[in-house]
Amino acid sequence: MSDFLEILTHGRRFKAAVKELSIDDLNELAGKLEKIISERISQAEAETAAMAERNAKIDEIRKQMEAVGLSVDDLGATAVKAAPKKRAPRPPKYTIVDVNGETITWTGQGRMPTVFKNELDKGRSMDDFLI
Repeated sequence: MSDFLEILTHGRRFKAAVKELSIDDLNELAGKLEKIISERISQAEAETAAMAERNAKIDEIRKQMEAVGLSVDDLGATAVKAAPKKRAPRPPKYTIVDVNGETITWTGQGRMPTVFKNELDKGRSMDDFLI
C-alpha cells in the first residue's frame, strides 16, 4: 500500500496530515471524496444491474434449451474453443564461442547479439557462424 493510502486510511495519521488545512479546504476535500464515493457506488450498481441482466438472459436461454430438449452437453466442444497452442521455440541458426569460452547461439531473429555484431565489424561473415 502506498504511503498516501496508509495515511488516508489510518485515523491519527490522517488527522495529523490535515491539521494544517483550513475549514474551507477540508470541506472541499470532503466534497471531492463524496464525489468519488458516489461515482463508485453508481459504478457498482451499474455492474450489478449488468450482471443481473446477464444472469436473466442465461436463465432464459436455459429455459429455451429445456423446452427444445437440449442440454449443455449437447452443445459439444464447438461451444468452447481451446486456446491456441504455443509453437515451439525456434532452433538456433548461428553459434559462436565467446572470448570467455561461453557458447552463444542466435536464431537469426530479433536483435543481433553484440558478440556477433563485433565479429561482423571485424570483417567476418554470418555464414562463418552457421550451425
